[in-house]
Amino acid sequence: MKYTLKNELIEDFNESESFNFPKYTSQLINWANQNAQGTRPVVVGQMSELFPEFMASENEITIENWRNWYVQRYPGAFDKATDKIFAQVENLRNAIPLIDREMVKHWVEDLVISKTFNGMYVQKAILASLAERKGTTYRLASPEEESVGIDGYVGNVPYSVKPDTYRTMGRLSETINVKMIYYTKTKTGLTIEVEE
Repeated sequence: MKYTLKNELIEDFNESESFNFPKYTSQLINWANQNAQGTRPVVVGQMSELFPEFMASENEITIENWRNWYVQRYPGAFDKATDKIFAQVENLRNAIPLIDREMVKHWVEDLVISKTFNGMYVQKAILASLAERKGTTYRLASPEEESVGIDGYVGNVPYSVKPDTYRTMGRLSETINVKMIYYTKTKTGLTIEVEE
């Protein structure tokens, strides 16, 4: 048998109540929390460890017992998390009046054009940064050079630029007989590994 159980029913079965937030407010608080990191384990504890510990230590599993058990162990957590998140809410409150239609249009264009281009086309940036580090010039490969696996030159050295996942793709049909540059995308940019 397969079926689904909606959150509202889970709350009913658990005799739990949730707060009804006005439209958009929960999303904004969640967004503020992502920036403020107010509910990180360092602030409120690791729930995946705490709740099983609570279950193992209590005879009667109720939401009120869970609240009491938690508050005894983390007495200031609600206030600490609230302070962090509310400070970020204030930042959002101050920023929202600055947003007009023109700014939203610039944001959309920046996402679709600039961020997509810079996220997808990293070869030039990688070759240019390597050339700068080596104190030399760079150039992108010609179509003929690309056909043999060269993406560009730093000085006189040909390189092929590939994502780090390229290494784990097993046996590839192409054999590239040039130095390799591997990159990994991170939240803040790229991690680059150059074959010497």
